Amino acid sequence: MIRAIVTDIEGTTSSIRFVHDVLFPYAAENLPEFIRTNADDAEVREQLEAVAELADLSATDVEDIIEQLQTWIREDKKITPLKDLQGMIWQHGYQQGHFKGHVYDDAAQSLRAWHEQGIMLYVYSSGSVQAQKLIFGFTEFGDLTPLFSGYFDTRIGAKREESSYREIVTALEIDAGEILFLSDICEELDAARAAGMKTCQLLRPLDASAAGQHPSVNDFSQIDLACF
Repeated sequence: MIRAIVTDIEGTTSSIRFVHDVLFPYAAENLPEFIRTNADDAEVREQLEAVAELADLSATDVEDIIEQLQTWIREDKKITPLKDLQGMIWQHGYQQGHFKGHVYDDAAQSLRAWHEQGIMLYVYSSGSVQAQKLIFGFTEFGDLTPLFSGYFDTRIGAKREESSYREIVTALEIDAGEILFLSDICEELDAARAAGMKTCQLLRPLDASAAGQHPSVNDFSQIDLACF
């Protein structure tokens, strides 16, 4: 019996194109001015210092830090301080109505139905927890964040590492076999399965070539929890 569902975002609940064609370019374009304007803010300063430590830069050289962050964005690095800063920039974009968080209609409907059935819902994404809350908080379907019991990001570990999913199991205090993990990425599903979770791969039409050795569906409406 599935008691909890942990879902990925990009390519699973939401379009990869939204993340890569809307969110990433917005952050890249607005990051320099955001950092220059807010470098003395305590929350921003904390992330800049983390970037400086990781990249062996001076924490006072804002321009070098900006250049490093832009490089990481181009390389699509999953680095926690970068993700946190992107989340801060996206928050401004959402609040100003520059864009809405993309969530597939089938995902929104199923998440609501599962929540009504008493199934606990969680998110695990390489984007920061803040970014996760924003994408679900500003959707065309309204604020979906009340559906979720919790969020996990790279602070708990890399998404392709078995240990990350074991940490999630421990945090949820539920038997691993009663947790279903949803993702479009085989390596993530492999790691979750190794940790004892049930798995299901989302194969949206553009991702059909990525099929692996996991139960798979084309959208959330095809997920039958009784089969896991």
